[in-house]
Amino acid sequence: MRNLDIYLVLFLCLFVSKIAAQDQSLTNGQAKKTYEEAEKEYTIKAEQIKQEEEKKFNEAVDKLKIQRKKGDVTRQEFKDQQLALQKQMNSNIKERKSLNWDKLNQQFPEMGAKTFEGRANWISAGIKKDIREEKELLKKEIEVVDKQLIDGLITKTQAEEQKMKLAEASAKAIENKAKIRKEALNTLIQEDVDKHIPRSWEDSGMSLTLIGNNISQSTKRGDIDKRTNFSIPAMKSYHGQEDKDRQQNKRTSSQFVFAIGANNLATEGAVANSDFRYWKSRFYEWGLTFNSRINPNHSLLHFKYGLSLMYNDLKPTDNRYFVDNGRQTVLETNPIHQDDSRFRNVNLVIPMHLEFDFTKPKIKEGKTYFKSHKSLRFGIGGYLGANVKSKQIIKYDIDGYDRVTKTKADFNTNDFVYGLSTYLGYKETSLYLKYDLNPLFKNNAVDQNNISLGLRFDFN
Repeated sequence: MRNLDIYLVLFLCLFVSKIAAQDQSLTNGQAKKTYEEAEKEYTIKAEQIKQEEEKKFNEAVDKLKIQRKKGDVTRQEFKDQQLALQKQMNSNIKERKSLNWDKLNQQFPEMGAKTFEGRANWISAGIKKDIREEKELLKKEIEVVDKQLIDGLITKTQAEEQKMKLAEASAKAIENKAKIRKEALNTLIQEDVDKHIPRSWEDSGMSLTLIGNNISQSTKRGDIDKRTNFSIPAMKSYHGQEDKDRQQNKRTSSQFVFAIGANNLATEGAVANSDFRYWKSRFYEWGLTFNSRINPNHSLLHFKYGLSLMYNDLKPTDNRYFVDNGRQTVLETNPIHQDDSRFRNVNLVIPMHLEFDFTKPKIKEGKTYFKSHKSLRFGIGGYLGANVKSKQIIKYDIDGYDRVTKTKADFNTNDFVYGLSTYLGYKETSLYLKYDLNPLFKNNAVDQNNISLGLRFDFN
């Protein structure tokens, strides 16, 4: 029961973080449209677009008819121009409907799906599609830079600078797209809470898993549940137990990863007497990983790899903040009282681990199934990536007025990041430790390395 509470709290923190903002907008009389209202609005607008374009077409044809009666155009010219106007009308309708769709799709990326499961599947597919497209685009852009370097068109330094800019742009694009997907999921869950979506999967052969596994439970008739099941944390759907067994028995499976915990800096290998708050300095990580069995006929050893965004926050003690003195970045006492001071680094990394999964194979009807994330797991490895953003946020209370300053800058942080990480846990939940091998700042007199300890969730 305790584990269930932890899961629910983390799930709500991750996916329903904007409900308070939505409540505020309701208070201001700016209630957010529901999915059904948006779909109805789209249908009405589409019909309106069609009527407007047809009206313009008929008016243009009437003018042509007058010209034809006067003898200003021949019969063949009349037919050709009428056909051209009709093609233009169809093109305008298609283009304007597309713009109308794109506008609503920004708010509801799951538009077109009718059921809870259908909309959730759209969101799941969208997350994977966004990451895949950005990775493919980044790969192609880096290949162009490498070719320019080989051809002697740019120097090695210029190539590295261009690659860094491309990586930053890719990370920003993924982050922006992820916000839209999260908002869509928030809307879906909120509408379901408000009973805007009928709970009809039992009658329609559907089931939903928020945490754990309920697809293999027996039905009231006593046979195995064959309903389509959608797992929210893992962003996966299974069409009955046979399909779930087949998917989870694949040599390579995918997981949505989320981690949270305490963050700090290790000075000369120690975190004792730190200049930063121990429990209020936090880290967050989310991403997509792939888990491949090294031996196709054995489930112990796996190679785990993927793409993650890491957010490392530091909160200095004693009313201090970071100051860039040119080549070095140091902590200084602020003469103005601070309510809060936070220094954040965002890294886009490729994590790689050798994972030991002690899940035992299962034999069903003479066939052996090699599943994962069902027992004790231990992973050891590291990560490699780039720093995509450094930002300092300082909050003040001056004469009763709240002030916030946000500074985005280089702060002399290292452009590239690499480190070691390990985790130990049971099923989806693990104790997670990561340590940057590179110092946080380039030229400081004393090297300080980022270190994080927390909980990690691999939703398989």
